[in-house]
Amino acid sequence: MSYEAFAAGYDALTQNVDYDACAAFLCAALRRYGIADGLVLDLACGTGTLTGKLAAAGYSLIGADASPDMLAVARQKAAQAGQDTLFLCQDMCALDLYGTVRAAVCTLDSLNHLPDEAHVQAALARVSLFLEPGGVFVFDVNTPYKHREVLADNVFVYDTDEVYCVWQNAPLPGDAVEIALDFFFPAGKGTYRRLSETFAERAYAPSTWEKLLLSAGLRVLELRDGYTDAPPRETSERVVYVTRKEPV
Repeated sequence: MSYEAFAAGYDALTQNVDYDACAAFLCAALRRYGIADGLVLDLACGTGTLTGKLAAAGYSLIGADASPDMLAVARQKAAQAGQDTLFLCQDMCALDLYGTVRAAVCTLDSLNHLPDEAHVQAALARVSLFLEPGGVFVFDVNTPYKHREVLADNVFVYDTDEVYCVWQNAPLPGDAVEIALDFFFPAGKGTYRRLSETFAERAYAPSTWEKLLLSAGLRVLELRDGYTDAPPRETSERVVYVTRKEPV
């Protein structure tokens, strides 16, 4: 899936995301475990907004994403900022870097997009493979609570200057939800260009995440309620995992 329509409307839909707070959280987490500089992977980097903020914080970045349309936007942002970021068009489950990285991040529920536990396990194994021993992997995921109670079968509408979007959800078995997005982009003289995207997200219990992480050689160091200092609650919609690859 190229996420062509999603890429075109992604930045407009994520205007409510506090990327500065997210970047500050990630940098603080990495520094707590001795990673203040060096090479960092932004897995499923999307349009590269967070990638740019981590680069501005002093890290060297690799941005990987399976969508060439997302990466086209990310490359343009990096060029405008004068940042020398390497972008790779790669699926999470087939990640293939040129060497190891000190840390990796994966944000905005990207791992929830994988279709099943086997694909999640494959992605985690690839991240672990390219992490240095003692390297840190920080990621966030949507929770089963969010899928059941917030997304559920609800419809959301986003109306911005750049795009009008109708977001429709349909629950699926196993704490999954099908998401259908219809984007309407202004095309001049009262006309609009419509693009549509459909995909599914799947959520897992904390015990499942811990099992999958341990199988990949990653140990959970911290759990947070979103990008805050608070621990997760039963009603947390997003949980952040701070993990580390155990030295051999």
